[in-house]
Amino acid sequence: MATWYSKASLIAAAIFLVISLLSSATFANGGRSGRRLVRSYDEPCKKMTLYFHDILYDYSNSTTNSTSAAAAKPTALATAVSPNGTFFGEVVVFDDPMTEGTRALPPPSLRETAAARAQGVYLYDSKEVYDAWFAFSVVFNSTGRRGTLNLMGADLMSEKTRDISVVGGTGDFFMSRGVATLRTDAVEGLVYFRLQMDIKLYECYI
Repeated sequence: MATWYSKASLIAAAIFLVISLLSSATFANGGRSGRRLVRSYDEPCKKMTLYFHDILYDYSNSTTNSTSAAAAKPTALATAVSPNGTFFGEVVVFDDPMTEGTRALPPPSLRETAAARAQGVYLYDSKEVYDAWFAFSVVFNSTGRRGTLNLMGADLMSEKTRDISVVGGTGDFFMSRGVATLRTDAVEGLVYFRLQMDIKLYECYI
């Protein structure tokens, strides 16, 4: 009798554990079940092109239109190494609108018409040249796409194109992996730049 009771208890505990794991997986998957992983290293399972608009606040431009601001100044080493300075050590926090299929300068209604927002930081990490390092999330909140894509990597600005990694995502982009190719599309002085970002995902849950 005791042996039967022990076995029954073990079976019940095992069932409870399986149910708990399944519930946790569903919760982590945004409350959805039944998704399947699509993985291909030849052709992307999802791709899109977005334009990343950054308007750096420099104390003279509009605080309403500005979308980024320096949170840490360049180091003394930047000036010591290069007469012109390289902004080495400067950290910029940004909340930039992202648009689809447009190269126009941002209109007044850009905040309302943006397809997504890029939120995160970039920092200048080279003593000799104007190279930066990005870590940010693309936040989607529209009828077409919801969720986030998380990206990080080196922006080697002297290169015509450069790749950064898509390291994960949520919502419609749950656990996505891939590459985003950056291309400088426009620059105006030191306060405005626009990047074209071609995103190709090679791991998708659908």
